[in-house]
Amino acid sequence: MDQSQRVLVIEDEENMRILIAEELQDEGFTVDTASNAQEGMERLTINEYDLVTIDVEMPGMSGLEVAGLIRDKKIPVKIILLTAYSHYKADLSSWAADAYVVKSSDFTELKQAISDLSKL
Repeated sequence: MDQSQRVLVIEDEENMRILIAEELQDEGFTVDTASNAQEGMERLTINEYDLVTIDVEMPGMSGLEVAGLIRDKKIPVKIILLTAYSHYKADLSSWAADAYVVKSSDFTELKQAISDLSKL
């Protein structure tokens, strides 16, 4: 994915949202953030993004539901699900995502997933 690409980070936990955004900005991406699913969906309908990272466990609508909604609306964006819990990978509703990354203080796996998706 070329570094001028736009990324939306949907994450309810403020510290994690800021960390992810800063890491991706340091890599040269243009980053917007949303603190919940509704705000994220609003941004996705107003702006064009190349990639979206979505926290799985959020109050209200889960990240799995958001990913499904993005696919239902045929929004052309790559989806990375982020979670602290690896068991969601086996959840059939995670099919809507292009990649699945377990959260860590080391963002190497996330950056690798973004790089891999840019080659598709």
